[in-house]
Amino acid sequence: MSPQYHKDLYISWEEFHRDARRLCEELLDRDAYKGIVAVTRGGLIPASIVARELGIRLVDTICVVSYHGEQGQQQTEQAKVLKAPEGDGEGMLLIDDLVDTGKTARTVRECLPKATFATVYAKPKGRPLVDTCVREVSQDTWIRFPWDTELHFAVPLADKARKGSQDESD
Repeated sequence: MSPQYHKDLYISWEEFHRDARRLCEELLDRDAYKGIVAVTRGGLIPASIVARELGIRLVDTICVVSYHGEQGQQQTEQAKVLKAPEGDGEGMLLIDDLVDTGKTARTVRECLPKATFATVYAKPKGRPLVDTCVREVSQDTWIRFPWDTELHFAVPLADKARKGSQDESD
């Protein structure tokens, strides 16, 4: 784990779907939106859920690169916009899975300053940049989304302990 992250939070598909629907409940009370702009790539899945739940058919993307690799190990100096929709975002709902340090959020806010920005999860550094989120986590937590993980066999604790004691006796 990189030095800036001391905790892991594993999110299951069911938990993510439940949290994304909670975000939709927050957004239902707002004025009607003309469409959604998903922040790629993490915002694509929650944007799909939001589009379904709010009955929105117009879905566009803003394509941004701000880091590569697990746990942001290879961060770019600033987020780079590869593709953005036209306009200032008025009437649009900007969706992402997470706001972390705020680097990506600042960039998309500059492109679409009038959009309503909603994320499923938020960390303290990025939270002020979004209009709404449903779950806040500490800055030192790395969120393991279900699309970034895979199921595999877990060695039973007793077997791990037995192997560890065998290694010590060798």
